[in-house]
Amino acid sequence: MKHYTKLIRPYLIWSLLIVLVPLFLIVLYSITTGGNELVNIQFTLDNFKKIGEPIYLDVLKKSFTLGLLSVLICLILGYILAYFITRFKDSTQDLLILLVTIPMWINTLLRTYAWISILSDNGLVNKFLGIFELTPRTFMYTDFAVLIGLISDILPFMVIPIHTSIRKIDPSLIEASYDLGANGFETFVNVILKMSIPGVINGIMMTFLLSISTFVIPKLLGGGQYMLIGNLIENQFISVGNWNFGSATSIILTVIILVGLTLMKKFDREDKEDYDVHK
Repeated sequence: MKHYTKLIRPYLIWSLLIVLVPLFLIVLYSITTGGNELVNIQFTLDNFKKIGEPIYLDVLKKSFTLGLLSVLICLILGYILAYFITRFKDSTQDLLILLVTIPMWINTLLRTYAWISILSDNGLVNKFLGIFELTPRTFMYTDFAVLIGLISDILPFMVIPIHTSIRKIDPSLIEASYDLGANGFETFVNVILKMSIPGVINGIMMTFLLSISTFVIPKLLGGGQYMLIGNLIENQFISVGNWNFGSATSIILTVIILVGLTLMKKFDREDKEDYDVHK
């Protein structure tokens, strides 16, 4: 036991330095005022109350609206893609899932710049329209551009958990549904869809949390005119220098993420229990 403790001690110290200390400072700044100096600070909850001002409520509203819309589209596309992948044999499924995850290996900034080259006025889309002598369209700095960027960034996080849930379904249950007289649609709704709900919930949680916390995509594809909660936090720390309000906003976002992760863990546990029952 002592040998084990010695082995993990460096990791505990490292975790303390890079996780707990910064987190403590963020919490401290969020409940204090007096600038970035730790001297003469005063404790207050005004930083949290400030998020209730109309301008910041609009930021939250915009973040949740774009987040929910991107999640809805990802849910439709992701479920179709995940279901399509499960129609193949196991080795092919593994290959297709690998292809789905490949974009995740590329830095988000690089992927966003790729979309700029596609959606800009002289981008690939308008060049394609020009082949057919169609009027060029403006895609950049619009809701459409931001939405496309968000969807392409978070779609794999919807596909993977849904695919995992569908793949776990015992084929004998599907066969039993057909044997009892159910048609393809009824089997899909009552067996496949119902038993893949935990994967759907996990996918929704992951994609929603990622969509509301991102700041690179709205900043580049939205032209700086889209202030989402991630951009607000970045702006308060870097541009405005109001670390106190920026920390309070970060705490609010962290709470949202923790609640989401708790729900994900709950549904994932239920998914495993259901799988063990039907196994």
